Amino acid sequence: MNPQCEKLHKLFSNMKRHFFPFNENEIPLDGIYILFEKGEKSHGGDRIVRIGTHTGKDQLRSRLKQHFIMENKDRSIFRKNIGRALLKKSGGLFLEQWEFDLTSRTNKEKYLSKINLEKQKEIEKKVTLFIQDNFSFVVFEIKDKQKRLEFESKIISAISSCKECSASKNWLGLCSPKEKIRESGLWLVNELYKKQLSESEFEELKSYLK
Repeated sequence: MNPQCEKLHKLFSNMKRHFFPFNENEIPLDGIYILFEKGEKSHGGDRIVRIGTHTGKDQLRSRLKQHFIMENKDRSIFRKNIGRALLKKSGGLFLEQWEFDLTSRTNKEKYLSKINLEKQKEIEKKVTLFIQDNFSFVVFEIKDKQKRLEFESKIISAISSCKECSASKNWLGLCSPKEKIRESGLWLVNELYKKQLSESEFEELKSYLK
């Protein structure tokens, strides 16, 4: 067991939990979010399954809405990964089209004609319903961008390095085509198994949660 992971779970479990539909006025403009998923347990409580933040100024509320509300997987890698797992679980049909990113004009010209847009809308709706029904989160404010990114990375490292934080046998992520998601038990592929929080950084983190 990773003692730091257990302490992080206890810290975040004691914070105000937000469920969909959430009141965006209760969300800070800048900060980090910690996601929990229905049915996933660890350290005597709900298991953390994703840690995330944002890079643009005052964009935390917008980032959460991109995950929970906006039906555009090209604006949310979290949504894209949920869709990948749902599609893989149901047989993998449409998975190749789901991978096409239509954000840029070049990609639209290249891929738009190859996509069944009605089917894509159908999958986006399934992703939305799954996220809204199964995920809750806590948030805390960190205004400094570099500090947010550092804490995000080190929290991810601590959670991913814990052997006790394993996925349940029914966890959707086990159907993911992404090996890192299946192995880590997290809806993440970056910042896994890296440097964890020092004792002083852990104390600093606690100061943000007050």
